[in-house]
Amino acid sequence: MTIRLVIADDQALVRTGLRMILDNADDLEVVGEAGDGAEAVELVAALDPDVVLMDIRMPEMDGVEATAAIAAAHRTRVLVLTTFDLDEYVYAALHAGASGFLLKDSLAPDLLSAVRVVAAGEATLAPTVTRRLLDRVVTGRPVPPSDGKLGLLTGREREVLQHLARGLSNAEIAELLYLSPGTVKTHVGRILTKLDLRDRVQAVVFAYETGITR
Repeated sequence: MTIRLVIADDQALVRTGLRMILDNADDLEVVGEAGDGAEAVELVAALDPDVVLMDIRMPEMDGVEATAAIAAAHRTRVLVLTTFDLDEYVYAALHAGASGFLLKDSLAPDLLSAVRVVAAGEATLAPTVTRRLLDRVVTGRPVPPSDGKLGLLTGREREVLQHLARGLSNAEIAELLYLSPGTVKTHVGRILTKLDLRDRVQAVVFAYETGITR
């Protein structure tokens, strides 16, 4: 099945470079390009792509606002591209519903892999900067009062959530807790359902914001 993409970036040269990389993959197809967030939202509504590659800093409507609009109304998933590995805008985009972020200087194979992961319904975070990003932006903020959702989780689900927030994969969590990967996948699914979260990225943000992980 072909993964259909929209590229949103205010620099035409960047869009051209991304299109060249993506269109060379047999399972990927770029169906549209946007020069700002507002245009990206319009293209998503018109074309219903699987994934949007979203630049953070754009004129008119930035990537954060565009991500929120897309996440609220469409099935399309957003993969944020950023030049800055410590950027509060990235955190805001994740909070708004992005399924992950990748640095613009990432290698082409990493970009292709991230697109496929996000299109499959998972989440991806640049591993070298995830912890630093969350530590900088989230740590030190006042912890919001619990809305009671944590009480919906079993002890095992809280444990899985803590490890998930550390960036561990299902396989790594399974090995650590002596569970099968399938069982961990079931726990993750139940966590997302109970907490009304979109994906693993939202779970990470939730864990940090509620103080489960610091």
